[in-house]
Amino acid sequence: MEIILKEDIIGLGFKNDIVNVKAGYGRNYLIPFGKGVIASESAKKQLAEDLKQKAVKLAKIKAEAEALCEKLNAVALTISTKVSATGVIYGSVNSLHIADELQKLGFNIDRKTIIVKDVKTVGSYVAQVKLHKEVTAQVPFTVIAEGGVQPAPAAEEAATAPEAEAPAETAAE
Repeated sequence: MEIILKEDIIGLGFKNDIVNVKAGYGRNYLIPFGKGVIASESAKKQLAEDLKQKAVKLAKIKAEAEALCEKLNAVALTISTKVSATGVIYGSVNSLHIADELQKLGFNIDRKTIIVKDVKTVGSYVAQVKLHKEVTAQVPFTVIAEGGVQPAPAAEEAATAPEAEAPAETAAE
């Protein structure tokens, strides 16, 4: 007996597959529970038409995602936040901050589609935006100190601090 599956069934097939099953399995389980329908000629034609329309819709959605990807790849964000004297951010910059900045530029992007590790220092980074399962945009962003004042990097402070202390210790002895 040929059945068109209406949902994925482990060990049998996926949604919209045409499978051969034993008559009892089809009549007593698949059809009554709405997991499949008999694969008549009219049902096969309907399935073919549905798959054709679905393919057109998916192609349109992918084309829209690619167009949005091109626009997002041209964007460069600047995020200002409170920073300590050593250049460490109070808190972190995450996908929510990037989504807010994109919203200000007119892009309505869900924060759940933005992939970025929590940024905890001032600098330049890249966030990925998943627009479609096959389309990902790269959005560069720069984190700066609030008010435009750039703190001195921690490495330079650490390098100059021991030199200043060393002569003071020898002079005290």
